[in-house]
Amino acid sequence: MTQTIAPRVRTLVLLFLAVAGALLAGAAPVSAHAALTGSDPAQGAVVDTAPSQVSLTFSEPIAVGDDSVRVLDPKGERVDKGDPANPSGTTYSVRLVSGLPDGTYTVAYQVVSADSHPVAGAFTFSIGAPSETTVSVSAQGSDDGLVGWLYGFGRYVSYAGFVVLAGGAAFILACWAPGARVRAVQRLVVSGWLALTAATLGLLMLRGSYTTSGKVGDVFDLELLGDVLQTKTGAALVSRLLLLAAAALFIAVLFGAYARTADAVEPDRDAEDDGGDDDGGPDKRDLTLGLALGGTVVAAGLAASWAMSEHASQGLQAGVAMPVDVVHLLAVAAWLGGLTALLVALYRAPVETPVGRDAVRRFSRLAFGSVVTLAVTGVYQSWRQLGSWSAFTDTRYGQLLLVKIALVAVMVAVAFLSRRWTQRLADARVSEAAEEAERTEATERAEEAVRAKEAVRAKEAVRAEATERAEEGVRAKEAVRVKATERAKEAVRAEATERAEEEKQPAGTAPAEASGASEVSEASMAVEPPNASGASDAFDAEKAEAGQDSVRAAQLARQRAAAEAARQKRLRDADPNRFGLRRSVLAEAGVAVVLLAVTTVLTQTEPGRTEQDARAATAASSSASATGQGSGAVSLTMPFDTGGKSGKGVVSIDLDPAQAGDNALHVYVEGPDGTPVDVPEVKIALTLAAQNIGPLPVAPDHVTTGHWSASRVQIPMAGDWKVEVTVRTSDIDQVTVSKNAQIG
Repeated sequence: MTQTIAPRVRTLVLLFLAVAGALLAGAAPVSAHAALTGSDPAQGAVVDTAPSQVSLTFSEPIAVGDDSVRVLDPKGERVDKGDPANPSGTTYSVRLVSGLPDGTYTVAYQVVSADSHPVAGAFTFSIGAPSETTVSVSAQGSDDGLVGWLYGFGRYVSYAGFVVLAGGAAFILACWAPGARVRAVQRLVVSGWLALTAATLGLLMLRGSYTTSGKVGDVFDLELLGDVLQTKTGAALVSRLLLLAAAALFIAVLFGAYARTADAVEPDRDAEDDGGDDDGGPDKRDLTLGLALGGTVVAAGLAASWAMSEHASQGLQAGVAMPVDVVHLLAVAAWLGGLTALLVALYRAPVETPVGRDAVRRFSRLAFGSVVTLAVTGVYQSWRQLGSWSAFTDTRYGQLLLVKIALVAVMVAVAFLSRRWTQRLADARVSEAAEEAERTEATERAEEAVRAKEAVRAKEAVRAEATERAEEGVRAKEAVRVKATERAKEAVRAEATERAEEEKQPAGTAPAEASGASEVSEASMAVEPPNASGASDAFDAEKAEAGQDSVRAAQLARQRAAAEAARQKRLRDADPNRFGLRRSVLAEAGVAVVLLAVTTVLTQTEPGRTEQDARAATAASSSASATGQGSGAVSLTMPFDTGGKSGKGVVSIDLDPAQAGDNALHVYVEGPDGTPVDVPEVKIALTLAAQNIGPLPVAPDHVTTGHWSASRVQIPMAGDWKVEVTVRTSDIDQVTVSKNAQIG
């Protein structure tokens, strides 16, 4: 039942590339988060006289440059002059040259929304009567093409790197302290840091081209890079890089001092008691607390670099939405990043540092808390970005959100299976613990008996050999002594013979005595050396034998340790409960890859609330033209959202003749579906900021459902007037929207 991880890793990588590529490719046309909600002149409008300027109103603040708004005549020549201005709110205008002839004019815009995404589009209006035009505005924006794809891929890599970095570190500190010294886990966390750092640098370089021309050659334009650094998104990317420097220090301490502390404590503890408690003394507790606090601060700062520059920073309740977004991202990292670390640990942890049931249980509790947090923060974010139930099915953002919710539900179901496998693993461990202890004890006793028996045999063999050598030495000594004695006797006999001869021949006695004494001395000296040599050889043999025995014992111990490690690995891999846990965690990781891809695309998609507002504004403009509401010299359409129940709609203002003096004013209020609706109160205020005139209040009278009017509205002089409309939909819910109108 042993499985290898390589095929599964390849499968996950291919799945990631396929899903990410498909989703990112499909998201490009709707990546803008600000939408054009109105214009003056309106799209497709035919005006009697040439306007002095063109005004565009967006759903949120935007950033404009010198060529952000262009107005082209029927021949394709520019007729705008000066830089775009922001007279009020989310309305931006560009002045036109005077004396424009009749014909169809094209307005092309390319701006950057406040949540960092480029917005591009074009529309036409006509003076006098429509005409043919040679202008062909490309539908491809700067976020399409290779640069747009690379920017989207970089966003995915940055999210994935943050999840692995923050989640992997949280898994070590909160669930499995011995993981700090496991090479595979270390490489995982470091790879997350490298991915996030590389992706952030890439996004910083691509940002200039992404929001302007979309050309690959502009990626290395230092002037564009300087402009990017002056924007909110550029500041967020730079702050992310600074926080990553602090994260590098955190990783060094985590895999340095903290890992050494865990290594000094954990070997004396049960493998299943794998480091969830701070039992390493006050030093380890202090180090763990410091890493936990410091890591949380760094992770929250990294999450804030997204929250401060994207969806959460704009729209309703931005002050609440940004902290909620930070908490949401941290919960995602704790769940998905911890899951990735657990998967790596289950497959790659060494035998001496296994992932026990306690670590899995701790992660299960951490994941459960993360899911609850994601549910709470996700509900708030969904309400904020969608605003209505219909947006779930009517907008791309809502459809992607439904896909994300379904994936989360699948992950929760698989996580429930993982919890069941964990419980089975724990039960099996409890039932097998006693048997394993008995087997281990019996094995140790048998091994000790074998080692003792071998030691006794070796000692006896050494002693027998030494005794045999000593006996050989004694026998040699005796032989030498016997031989010496025989020689001495022969010498004596020879001496006696010589003396007998000397009696016959007196000379020669001394030489015989000298010769006999010399032979006796030589024999006695020859007896001693064999005794000393035999004892020395026996000692050397015993010492050499003892050394060889210690070497054999060390080799045997290493072989037994390797065999035991292999046996433990086979038993661990063959455990059906652990195998089931691996499979369920691997399935969770596969779903997480797709979930992260969907989340990345979701952050690049126009929110449902904005998309519906833009549709409502377009529908109201068409409805006004069909019913004659646009018959006045000036017609303004503004979407509104008071935030309360039934607080969304569109308000239209008709001002006729839009000249200095008396004017007739009509107000029309419609719901999101284009039907007229009544509201408790509608108030109008007119302001000419250039002359410090106003605000001049106008209280229109209610005429019929969704219609208010006021006659003899005095406008003292011509100019660019700001028209503010306050709509109240309940006792506490109201909002003020505004647009500029050229009077006179």
